[in-house]
Order: sequence, then structure tokens, then C-alpha cells
Amino acid sequence: MVAGPVPGAVGAPAGAAGPAPAAAPPVTVPALTDWTPREGSYSFGRTTRLVADARDKQARRVAATLGGDLRAAGRGTVPVVDGGARKGDVVVTVDPARGKALGKEGYELTAGGTLTITGATEVGAFYGTRTLLQLLAAGDRIPAGRTVDVPQYAERGVGVCACYIHITPEWLENLVRDMAYNKLNQLLLELKVKSEAHPEANTWGYYTKDEIRALVALGEKYHVTVIPEINSPGHMDPWIENRPDLQLTDIDGKPQPSRLDVTAPEAFAYYTSLIDEYAEVFTSGAWHMGADEYMLGSDFAKYPHVLEYARQKYGPDATPQDAFIDFVNRVHDHAAAKGKRLRIWNDGLTGDNTVPVKAGTTVEHWLGVKTKPSELLAQGYPVLNASYSLYLIRGGFHMNTKSLYEQQWDPRSFEGEKVASRDGITGAKISLWPDNGRGNTENEVAASMYLPLRYVAQTTWGTPNPDATYDAFTARAEAAGHAPGWRDLTRLPVTEGTYTLRDSKGRLAPADWRISRTADGYATLTSAASGRCAETRSGRLTLNVPLQPGTPVTEESCAASNTLQRWQLTAVPGGYRLTNAITQMAVHVTEDGRMVQYPADQQPPAVWRLGSVFNVASSARTAGQTGL
Repeated sequence: MVAGPVPGAVGAPAGAAGPAPAAAPPVTVPALTDWTPREGSYSFGRTTRLVADARDKQARRVAATLGGDLRAAGRGTVPVVDGGARKGDVVVTVDPARGKALGKEGYELTAGGTLTITGATEVGAFYGTRTLLQLLAAGDRIPAGRTVDVPQYAERGVGVCACYIHITPEWLENLVRDMAYNKLNQLLLELKVKSEAHPEANTWGYYTKDEIRALVALGEKYHVTVIPEINSPGHMDPWIENRPDLQLTDIDGKPQPSRLDVTAPEAFAYYTSLIDEYAEVFTSGAWHMGADEYMLGSDFAKYPHVLEYARQKYGPDATPQDAFIDFVNRVHDHAAAKGKRLRIWNDGLTGDNTVPVKAGTTVEHWLGVKTKPSELLAQGYPVLNASYSLYLIRGGFHMNTKSLYEQQWDPRSFEGEKVASRDGITGAKISLWPDNGRGNTENEVAASMYLPLRYVAQTTWGTPNPDATYDAFTARAEAAGHAPGWRDLTRLPVTEGTYTLRDSKGRLAPADWRISRTADGYATLTSAASGRCAETRSGRLTLNVPLQPGTPVTEESCAASNTLQRWQLTAVPGGYRLTNAITQMAVHVTEDGRMVQYPADQQPPAVWRLGSVFNVASSARTAGQTGL
């Protein structure tokens, strides 16, 4: 950890004549671009207190959150107090009169005998505390100085498709903490929430409402807005695979499970009922409907009733694309009536429509098509940069952060066009997609997104290139580290060795298993009898993954690259839970000794007791059962 100049920073060579260079800002992500050094330093110690006016509820909340994060960072209990500050204290203030200088999210931080953080709003003061936590990652002593730190863009985010392949709540919680730590403020989640209104849609890959409530509450605490998305009218197969009556039917009478019929009143009613149900758990003032790739691999000519619908509603010059835009606009109006602002992807705006998208709809631009970002901006639409160059795809394309850094990429650089001004551009985000669901595990994705996340934080908050080289920026990011409370999910909680597995009902798994740690922190289970590995592979595949509850876990030829052979062991009261790293379903053993997988809300996960048959560390056979 470093607290001085970043490697690669320009300064006078040792022994050179002339005045000493100005002290470089201490290391943070995003970098501090307005730092005025002063003599001396601030010291955090055992007597440090967090001072916030008892009458200021916003400042008290910020101070309380900071206190919890300091405790999570191993700095003990730092009390929140009222009254005057003394040497070593941290003072948190929310002063609305500073709004002109600091805006909604900016803050002023001054380090000296005390350290003061001032925001015009609660969120601004909160971001000042994130800077403090990063400064303390380098040690207890912070160089004296002052910064006024204000973001360049309002929306700084991450998009995650947890829509087909389930992503664990623990992983998402880590993401929220790291986002806030780096001053990112928007998490788009394309996902399925288990529906009470439409139980026929509850095929696996969903989250319970309680899981989402917990994640949204964490986001609110850390000022990360969680925006839900149900992609429509394309990519609807997770929702309507069991509803052929809502599927778009082609000229040959063949229904399309991934396409909602935009002409059917029942389809619109179905989709908007999902919006209403999601509003029970998501508090965001935005709704993302996707609206991308509706005619992917096809064209409107195969669906003549769509053109007929458009002409009946908009006249003889209407196009099939108008029926699509009509659906978008009706969703816009429904969302607006619920207090939600609509967001869509850009690729459906082909220019072939005569009906415009409703004003105020945010367009997230990911693909270069006929309608350019500059045209959307000129028409008054808010535009967010979600370029393909900012994608990380499981088993596929990964954002080249080094190249983007060296190109001095910024949110004005869209796919196919760079615009001159940032006016109207809301910001940018990286996007995580599971195109090949078994291509990478969650832990591998977390590692691969470490630098992309921090680069997008840097280029949306401040300047694209705070350091002379990408290596220097990498050192900056590594110095700041992870957020307090971030959990290392790569630890194997048992010693490598060979074990019997018996569940809480006394049923024995059908082999002794050699448990070995994988490079990404999971385990492989190799049968001691056959030398083959436990894997779930049967049934219909979705994005190359078997996602049906009840599918078997079988012994297959071992392959280090096969992510379906990786398992997560989690310590729980009485033993361990065993979950597949990709499907995120828990392993059970049936009465007749077969192993199968189920989601936790369909069958409570089995609790496994591990009996040590042969332990690598001790090289000794032991008898009986052990909690290990």
C-alpha cells in the first residue's frame, strides 16, 4: 500500500536543481484531481471519534455507516459523537449551502489536526468517507491537504445479467460494496424475481423477494441505486416459455418462445403486471425494459400481423417497427404512472419507425446502428454509454482495459462515433453477460472485473488518465484494494483430502470423495472408487448450463477446465452446504442413493457431515465423523 506519489508520476529527478515539485495527491480511485497540499499530516488513532451534529440526521447516518466500515476494516469501534472536535477526530457535515460548489455528489475533504468531510447532500458526504477509507488503506497517517472532489457524470455503473444463470447474493453484495467504495452509483440487474402472480414463470434462475429486498437495502445504505430489468419484448423466454399464448407467432404458425407478441393486449397486461410486482421489492425510480434484439435472426416480414397492427393504429405509412416502438411507449406510460423513468437499449432504434420514442426515455447505447448517439442527443434523449467495448462475457469477449486506458477512452466514445461534448451523456457502465454460462465461474468473473470496474469509476468520476502509464494506474487500483466488508469467496473451508459425505438424515453419498481446491477457490469432488469427477450435466441446457431443478449429479471424466465440475462448500451449522459453482443449486441425496440438484427455496439445502477417510495434510486415516 502506498500513500505518496503513484508510480509513474512526473517529478524532478533526485538531486536536480530548482524548486521541489508539489506533493502529489494521496492515492485513491478515482484519483483526486484537485489536491492542495499543506504542512503536516492527519493521524487516525485509538482516540479518534466521528463527530456529527446530533440535529443533522443525514450526517449522523453517514458517520454511522463509516463507523461500521471502520470496524469491518479491523479498526475497532470508533464512536459517533456530538459536539466539538479534538485532534485526531473525523468531522462529518452536510451543508446544503455548499450545493453550488459541490453539487449533489461532490464533497470537500480537509486533512490536518482533524479530518473534515463536507457534502451539500448526504450522498456527497458519504463519498467523502469512501475517500477516507481508501486513504486509511495506506496507513494511519494521511498527508495534510484539501480537495474538492466532484464527479463529471451523474450515472456511473455496472450492469449484470443474472437473468438466465443465477449469481449468488453474496457475490452481488460484494459488488455493491466495491461499487460504492469506488464511487459508482448505479447497478442494473437483469434478473427474474420469483413471481406470485405468475407461478408458471418460476423456472430456475430466479431470486426470492426477500433476497432482493436485502440487496436493495444494502444498495440504499451505500448509495447504489439498483435498477431492475425484464428484457422485452425480445429475450422473454425465461418468462413465457410456458405461455405460448403470449408468444409471437410467425406466418407458418410457429410460436417464438423468446418474443412477446407486441400486438396482443394480454401480452402487454402480462408484462406490466410484472413491473407492478417488481415494484414491491425495488425502490428505484427507474425501470429498464431492455428492448434489444427483438428481431434477432429474423425480420418483421415473417410476422405480417405486426405490420397490420401498426397500420391500423398509425395509418397506411406505418412500419412494423412502429408496432415495436408503440409497445415501448406503452411501457413508458405504465412505468411513468408508477413513478418510474424508462430505460432501453439502443439497437431497436433503427430509424425505420415513423413513431418516435417517448421523450425522457434514457437510451443505453451499446451497439453502432443507423441512429447515432449524436442524433439521439440532438433529439433530447438522455444517453448512457454502455459500449460493447465495456463488456465482460463469460467464456467470451473481455473488455481490454489497458487499451482503453492508453486510448484515453471516456464516456463520449460510443460504438461507431465519438461526440464532441458530454452534454446529455449521463455516464457509462461496464456490463457482465453470461452468453456461455459455464465459461467462467463467479470467482473468475470477480477477478477479471477488478480493473475494469475501477477504470470505469475513474473515467466517469474524474479524468481518464490520472497516471502516466497503465501500470501506474494498476498500482493505484491495487493500493486502494477492496471495500471494508468485502468477503473473500475463494476460501475452501475444509482441508483437502478424501471424505465420506452423509446428510443430516443419515443418508450417505454414493462414494467416498477426494476434495481438492481449484485455482478459483472452489472444489472438485473425485470419486475414490472410479477416479471420475462429480458433475451436473443432464437435461435441457440454457446458455450451455443445465438449470432444471432435480437434475442428477453424476460421475464423469475429470477435466480441469470444466466449470460444471466445480463445487462450493459453505460452512453452516452442523456441517456444510454443497452447491454447484455454475448452476448455484445445492446437492441432495435421494432415498435410493442418487445425487441431485435443487434450488434452496424448493428444497432446503442438505447439510453434509464430512467423515475423513484420508487427509492430505496429516496422511493418516481417521475414523468417525468430523465437523472439520
